[in-house]
Amino acid sequence: MEELLGRRLNSVEEKYSPRVIYVSGPLDIPLKGIRVSVVGTRNPKHRERARKIAAALVRQKITVVSGLARGVDTVAHTTAIEEGGRTIAVLGTPLNVFYPPENKELQLRIMREHLAISQFPIGAPVSRKNFPMRNRTMALVSHATVVVEAGEDSGVVSQGWECLRLRRLLLIHASLADLPWVKRMMEYGAHLFRYTDEMLEAILENCPNDDITVLEGLPIDL
Repeated sequence: MEELLGRRLNSVEEKYSPRVIYVSGPLDIPLKGIRVSVVGTRNPKHRERARKIAAALVRQKITVVSGLARGVDTVAHTTAIEEGGRTIAVLGTPLNVFYPPENKELQLRIMREHLAISQFPIGAPVSRKNFPMRNRTMALVSHATVVVEAGEDSGVVSQGWECLRLRRLLLIHASLADLPWVKRMMEYGAHLFRYTDEMLEAILENCPNDDITVLEGLPIDL
């Protein structure tokens, strides 16, 4: 069933939003409270960093958003659940496809207890272009994006640019400061952080803790 929610998106959000989203899970829509994407490489060297970041967000009652990919995404979701917080998975596949396959049980749990979002209808083909599109939607769903760990050609680069394009707060771990794309993003407003308290201070100062969701105005298939 489709329903229209609340206010119209602003012009930037509307330009970059999907026409319809498909959701599964018990979290209330409109979504409430601050939501922060935690993203990074599929082969992290610093899993504990990702865990500490997600746990710090949960302690502030911030919803952890990620893309259910291997690596940092998986750590972010599982930490949010283990710490008793809320998490949202933004998928690059339809809701009935499990990718990566080893995250099937995690995806099912999120769909039962939290929220999974996809812009791809059941039966839609899965291709590489889905995932940059997913990153755009993840940036749209979130008030801020935190990049934990990434390389020169990481897929999170696309989310970083989408975050800036949507005028969202973008926080990048200081260990990545020498990467060319990080330097470029800083010219457009990205911020570096090294400690979780720095990250939290920036989020709490710049992100509205209110009942307005960036999903309002989108058709949703429940």
